[in-house]
Amino acid sequence: MLSRTLSGGNQQRIAIAKWLATDPKLLILDAPTVGVDVGARAGIFDIVVKLAETGLAIILISDEVPEVYFNADRVLHMAKGRVVNQFMPADCSLADIEAAVYA
Repeated sequence: MLSRTLSGGNQQRIAIAKWLATDPKLLILDAPTVGVDVGARAGIFDIVVKLAETGLAIILISDEVPEVYFNADRVLHMAKGRVVNQFMPADCSLADIEAAVYA
């Protein structure tokens, strides 16, 4: 019932908060911004960055290259169930990753 009154972004924030209540060492976020507006995306990633800064390990799964490029320390490009490339966003451009992913 509550989910009918909350925006997609607030629903995602609540889902993250529920998992954080279990005091995890690792948080796996699979497409956490699907169906949310641009402002909510920024809010979700603000939370993710703050959590990572506290030492929480986070795996972000996304099919949006800019989303991982701007929010990850390391990007693993997978195809057919295998890691085919690894990128460090601090050492490459968004275009480098996009060229590999969309080749």
